[in-house]
Amino acid sequence: MSEEFVILVDENDNPIGTEEKVKCHLPNGKLHRAFTALLFDNEGRLVLTRRAKEKMLWPNDWDGTFASHPRESETYVSSGERRMPEELGINGTLDYLHKFEYHVPYKEVGSENEICGTLIGVIDKSTELKEIEGEIDEIKWISSKELLAELKTNPENYCPWMLIALELLEKSNKSMLEKHANVLSTWMNSEVHDELQKAIKIHLPDDKWRLVNEKD
Repeated sequence: MSEEFVILVDENDNPIGTEEKVKCHLPNGKLHRAFTALLFDNEGRLVLTRRAKEKMLWPNDWDGTFASHPRESETYVSSGERRMPEELGINGTLDYLHKFEYHVPYKEVGSENEICGTLIGVIDKSTELKEIEGEIDEIKWISSKELLAELKTNPENYCPWMLIALELLEKSNKSMLEKHANVLSTWMNSEVHDELQKAIKIHLPDDKWRLVNEKD
């Protein structure tokens, strides 16, 4: 099986080359492009997935719905839509919200050093999602109130990029916030914001993550 390559980028998300995926996730890994996708139902519940135990980084931790890396010919959205059936066994459409840079180590094993685009999709709550072996070990739906309660007791069980993606929701593309207002309304308030900030600090300091400003 050929080695997967990811897109290397500068601090403004301009492509500057490619590198083997594994090398980019070593402790001193290079800055590269990634995405995280959040799937909600019409009531605003979020699909969370537990990362497979075989994963090199953050195995068994709870993530957003799915995450991966764009290929050279792809946008954030097209890469997410390609990856969705490979991770969850379903097809669907996604919208782009925002992107952020973060750099966080995982024990002595490796790190994430990424500019990460955040994507959103809305699916019916009855949609059958598949746990793809080697990718996902468990799937659950969660409301903002339920996640809030879990973060107060076990914030270390949640992947840092998922926490950042949720914390920055209010910084998303305005047209997308309007489009998905009913879905996101319970996720954008001071109580959720404060708890996400606390959880993020357990994983990485403030100077290791930031919103990437969009070009007009």
